[in-house]
Amino acid sequence: MEKKKILVIEDDKKLLNNIQKFLEEMDFIVNTASNGENGIRIVKEWKPDIIICDISIPIKDGYEVLQELSKDKQTKAIPFIFLTAKVEKEDFRKGMVLGADDYISKPFDLDDLLTSINLRLEKVNRWNTKEVVENKTTSEGPYKIEDKILINFGKKMEFCLLKELKYIKTAYPYTLLKFCSGKNALLRKSLDEWENKLPSDYFIRIHQSSIINTEYVTKIEKISKSSYLIRISDEAEPFIVSRRYSDRIKRRLP
Repeated sequence: MEKKKILVIEDDKKLLNNIQKFLEEMDFIVNTASNGENGIRIVKEWKPDIIICDISIPIKDGYEVLQELSKDKQTKAIPFIFLTAKVEKEDFRKGMVLGADDYISKPFDLDDLLTSINLRLEKVNRWNTKEVVENKTTSEGPYKIEDKILINFGKKMEFCLLKELKYIKTAYPYTLLKFCSGKNALLRKSLDEWENKLPSDYFIRIHQSSIINTEYVTKIEKISKSSYLIRISDEAEPFIVSRRYSDRIKRRLP
């Protein structure tokens, strides 16, 4: 796993050295600056994964550093943690308005700093993963049945084979995906979007609210001239085929 890069901007040399040593022992790559101007320069050249910055630093203070970085598209999304001896509500409000991710008041325990860092990095990772999933779902061409899709199961991300996806149901504003493993997940994608992305040789829409994988169909019951019930393996409740989609069933399934 690639090591994460952290920039620490702090003019207290003893504290700066302690933070650097601690974070390097935690397997981070650490760069340092003792004033805001150098800190900004390093951020733009080095592109750290997270920034830890004291508010009261020379040349440009922490607020000015955050404000300048927030104007740059390349740096505005980097998580930013303030170190501060200031505890007034107005100081907290000012930092949060500028976009700070966290405040840690001096003196502090290094383990608390580590916890904050890990939380910010985990949040970034979740968002990046979410973008991968959403971009693949919306911008690329149709899937193939052997493709893997990245799915968020609560706090855990997993690659899942598309062929193991049993069905998709509407759960507005999400869609519910159910896999043969028994796992399910919610994604903020419409059923229409899924219908356009899924391989039509395997997946078929049978209702305004559901798409099924025909490989898991175990039984089809005709309940009227143009209405059917479809049973999916290991699913207790049958799926209703609406009249609108009944012709598809006649053409596709025996």
